[in-house]
Amino acid sequence: MGDAEQAADPPGGPAGQRRAGTGDGLAPLLTRVARGDEGAFAAVYDATAGQVYGVVRRVLRDPAQSEEVTQDVLLEVWRTATRFDPRRGSGLAWVMTMAHRRAVDRVRSELAATARERRARPEGPGYDTVTETVEARFEAQRVRRCLESLTGLQRESVTLAYYGGHTYREVASLLEVPVGTVKTRMRDGLIRLRDCLGVDQ
Repeated sequence: MGDAEQAADPPGGPAGQRRAGTGDGLAPLLTRVARGDEGAFAAVYDATAGQVYGVVRRVLRDPAQSEEVTQDVLLEVWRTATRFDPRRGSGLAWVMTMAHRRAVDRVRSELAATARERRARPEGPGYDTVTETVEARFEAQRVRRCLESLTGLQRESVTLAYYGGHTYREVASLLEVPVGTVKTRMRDGLIRLRDCLGVDQ
């Protein structure tokens, strides 16, 4: 498996194996992918490609860019499966988090290119623009630190719902837990985030 084209047209495999690649069922498949198992990667690809595209499309909006980033994400899964740790969360949450990060990186890249174009103009960026950029970056770092303070399930639930745009029911399905559990974990997680960020009630 050496290029995106192979990833886009994975080798065939038993139908049962392909259906197995959902929720926590991804964990053993990702372990096999880490050992270079192309059949396992085919199952992971089939199980997650549509959901990866959905997450990316919510962020980027543009279909062509979304398809491109989706392929990048799945190629990254193939290349970095050795980094997956089932103790830190489900396989699907790991892939979806990667998808969201890639999509956000693309947006940031686009914004950076726009910023470079503006800096190339004679007037350059104003003081207010620079201040807003620094404040936004600082705030993003604070949010990341606070997210790390949550439990694994709280973090996955909040990330899938607020960054991935999923409903409670979708999050429950992705994590393979009851909807009531997701609501409780998200409520507790948001309370902890609010306290960590110092947000007034």
